[in-house]
Amino acid sequence: MNEALTPKTHRWLSDIHDKLRRQSCVEKKLHLETTQEFRAWCNEYEVDLDAYLGSSVLRFDRVLVTRVQDLLNSLGHLPLGESSKGKTAAQQAKQSYQEDKGSGEGPRAHRVLLNLAPLGTRPGISDAAREICDIDWRDLNLEAFDALVMIENLDSFYAFVPDSQALAAYRQPLVVYRGDTYYGGGFSRLAKAWGAGGNLHLGLGDFDPRGVGIVLGSGAMQMLLPPLEWLREHATQHHVPAEQLPYQSVLRKHREQLPDAHPLRGYLALLLDEQRGLRQQWFSEQPEPVPLN
Repeated sequence: MNEALTPKTHRWLSDIHDKLRRQSCVEKKLHLETTQEFRAWCNEYEVDLDAYLGSSVLRFDRVLVTRVQDLLNSLGHLPLGESSKGKTAAQQAKQSYQEDKGSGEGPRAHRVLLNLAPLGTRPGISDAAREICDIDWRDLNLEAFDALVMIENLDSFYAFVPDSQALAAYRQPLVVYRGDTYYGGGFSRLAKAWGAGGNLHLGLGDFDPRGVGIVLGSGAMQMLLPPLEWLREHATQHHVPAEQLPYQSVLRKHREQLPDAHPLRGYLALLLDEQRGLRQQWFSEQPEPVPLN
């Protein structure tokens, strides 16, 4: 027996339920997939629809919807008008026996990867200069940190030690991986919350159109880059591949808004005018903060 309505049909019925608060009848075409699913579901639970069937439509009134609602309640399913969207599996379980994986909040929705000072020795685990921690960003006390450092590349994130002169002024930087399929959502939420506090947000990534664009799009105020003179000697066209051409338009528009003497202009000239860049792993010179706006 098909006990549960699909999320799509449940939303369809919820819409009918809402309309019946303002009108006495709602008609739905019989050929609709949702109407057919609803009729099959009613047939399984011996809900007689004969009085509501026309030649080409199914007519809903408040009496029918109340019977459907009572049946959903008896089965432990979501009431009409309620949704599992944005809820974790555990939260959905408290609502009903149904789990809507498509609309529910994923287990990594708020997870971020942090690069932290080691918390102490652990038996059986070698000591390391830094410790990588997977955490729900909502468990962080953001006021305990004085700078957010977003790192674009995962390998550079794992290897990162915040010992550069550029970060010497910050007592407790929060070093976070930008994210990917698994951690991108968590970082974007963290960055939004951090930005609301107005504290410094720095980005470290590839010196190529996509990398600079990612840092700009993250809300960072500054980007950590090697000195411009050093980059002029080491940047190469091999690190600005043709597939990155679409990312250049955003940078060109951003450059148009910058004052003539802005320090970022020299870096963008290398990327956009000379088509030369350098990936983060090739940075052998200590990076320094470059304002982005």
